[in-house]
Amino acid sequence: MMDRRGDDAGYDRSLTMFSPEGRLYQVEYALEAVRRGTLCIGLKSSVAGAAIITRKRFGKLMDQSTIQKIFKMDEHIGCAIAGLHADSRILVDYARVQCQVHRLTYNEPVRVTTITRKLADIKQQYTQHGGVRPFGSALLIIGVDPDGTPRVMTTSPSGTFSGWKGTTMGQNSEDARTKLNESLNDDMTMDEIVKLGIKILKDSTDEDFEDAALQIAIVTAEEKLFKVLSEEEIKKYL
Repeated sequence: MMDRRGDDAGYDRSLTMFSPEGRLYQVEYALEAVRRGTLCIGLKSSVAGAAIITRKRFGKLMDQSTIQKIFKMDEHIGCAIAGLHADSRILVDYARVQCQVHRLTYNEPVRVTTITRKLADIKQQYTQHGGVRPFGSALLIIGVDPDGTPRVMTTSPSGTFSGWKGTTMGQNSEDARTKLNESLNDDMTMDEIVKLGIKILKDSTDEDFEDAALQIAIVTAEEKLFKVLSEEEIKKYL
């Protein structure tokens, strides 16, 4: 017998069908996959640059070097992922190609907003066609524009994108965002925003995790280079 849940029965079986309340349940399920991901924190300072602080989740038998939560898109842009890693990997590969296409076409690095919008457009297309499913992935993107302006942006499975001074995604993201809102200042140094991100990540994570699981990436307003910090570089913040 078909499982029916009141007036909403059947609307979650089709991507292209709105419920009477105007909801697309498959998109909401994709958003739930993002909310179950490990916590990621992105924050910026207008004078220093931007940073991503997150952590990897792995078992004792897994080779942790094969697990990535942070990816480089271009020399000046990178991202952290939350949700399904396979979906995220496809989106990152697409973004890398688009960054190089922009360089070859316009002979300049792509702006962070431009590549974010391209990713959001692809995600939106997968919310309105039959026979496909939404990407179960959200990206937290940081970078520096050619004029030296740091950016923190996010894309969601629905195809929306937003710019932030600081934001979070994944498990306990609301609690972490509240703490970030209380502590983040626009004139912080890079060391200060990284330390703040680590503190909020540890305070907002329910389970204990080893320092080796921590992943940090920065992009400075001066050098305009995206860099994933090594374990030795992370230790000085701990």
